[in-house]
Amino acid sequence: MRLSARVDYALRAVIELAKGGETPVTAERIARAQDIPPKFCESILLQLRRGGIVYAQRGPEGGYWLARPTRQISLLEIIEVIDGPLGSPRAQSASSLQRVWAALEEAERRILTEVTVAHVVSGDLPAAVTSELVAHA
Repeated sequence: MRLSARVDYALRAVIELAKGGETPVTAERIARAQDIPPKFCESILLQLRRGGIVYAQRGPEGGYWLARPTRQISLLEIIEVIDGPLGSPRAQSASSLQRVWAALEEAERRILTEVTVAHVVSGDLPAAVTSELVAHA
């Protein structure tokens, strides 16, 4: 699975917001802390706001904060807000490969749905995900 730079930056911005709790964090601070180009960061935060992931407030006391608790925001939700629904670029594959690609995409979707921002921030991944990692190591 390949993630766009926009998704990578969005995930990093959300993780930075998670560290800030409910206190508004400026786009400039997020960009600096996560080494995201400032204009790019603003654009991503706007998408995240439109997608219901973050709230924004203007003014001297303004900034961004998460719209919901970190345990309620999945990685899949962030990815889809930024890049749209996960889809199959392999739709034209030979029919014998279709089931393989479908299974792979379902596994990706399941993991990205199960892993939340809270898991990433804590470093404690869900048991189903870690058992999958161990099984494939």
